[in-house]
Amino acid sequence: MDVSPVSGILPYAKHSGITSFASLGCIKKALHTKKVGHTGTLDSFAEGLLVVLTGSLTRLVPYFTLFDKTYEAVISFGEETDTLDPCGTVVRSAPLPDAASFERAFTSFRGNLMQRPPSYSAVHVNGKRASDLAREGRAALLPEREVAVYQSDILEMRFVQEGGRSRVRYARVFFHVSKGTYIRSLARDLAAACGSAAHLIGLKRTKVGCFDIAQASFSDMLGSFTIDSVLSRTQTESSDRSGPSCSGDKSAEDGENLIRRSLMSFDRQAAKYCGLGLLTLRPNRRFDFANGKTLKPDFFTDFERFPRSLQAPLDAQSEPQAFAVFLPDGTFLGVVERSAQTGKLAYGFVIH
Repeated sequence: MDVSPVSGILPYAKHSGITSFASLGCIKKALHTKKVGHTGTLDSFAEGLLVVLTGSLTRLVPYFTLFDKTYEAVISFGEETDTLDPCGTVVRSAPLPDAASFERAFTSFRGNLMQRPPSYSAVHVNGKRASDLAREGRAALLPEREVAVYQSDILEMRFVQEGGRSRVRYARVFFHVSKGTYIRSLARDLAAACGSAAHLIGLKRTKVGCFDIAQASFSDMLGSFTIDSVLSRTQTESSDRSGPSCSGDKSAEDGENLIRRSLMSFDRQAAKYCGLGLLTLRPNRRFDFANGKTLKPDFFTDFERFPRSLQAPLDAQSEPQAFAVFLPDGTFLGVVERSAQTGKLAYGFVIH
């Protein structure tokens, strides 16, 4: 792809104990660029897939953030923390649930749900992050919003005896969710539904849209994700505040080389995964396109394939439909969007 030597898509495996921001710093250093954008962060305690866009492709971030995601999580029952993760302070304790209560509650958290994001989150309140307000002692009660749980499974449970009965102490679960879903909030609400309290002690993102953790650089360094491994790692990290490096056990040089090798181009297949339509620009129209000339049907070799979708108004409630524009040789040039009101195409952005 002839966009820039450092423009591309990087599936990156973040390690627990390091922030997403620090991970971006490693990527910037490896690619010698300051132009790096994430398509959804992971909390410091979490691990797994970050899909990072670099160079000119950072303009695609709004399209990538629409993807659904899959996670595995380890829930610790009996105590809720203010952050809903292992880094916070315990604010509530409750009895452990029995297996039947937990399983009943778990199956009820499928489909469309109303969810309240955690007070410690990236949601903005009057222009300020909710997490920043919470750290200042001004935690905000965030409004509920609709999310979707497409699939969920209980993968593993660990029991203890309490009051002469077997109770669930830890559970490892799987969720396939829509954008904007907080797994920490799911754990909180699940626990409340079965008369308990809970927080996450482990979280691993395994997919973002079509991108899988197996594709990610450094994914081989993550190790297993089980109740035992998460408990062991939590204890280790609490005693070792230095945290892991961005490249795991690899040397800095080897890590940077791996990042450069792992960079993927944005091609027609990737555009389809993003939910974008495809248009091919006639080579003799490249100058006009690059300079923002009014878009006309004859700019595109395949425009006639979309006479309805590109020349008729959409329903007024619909979002504009977006199309990735390529040259015949596969060079990505930008995105155009179709107006919901007029059906006409307008520039989203152009890569020069």
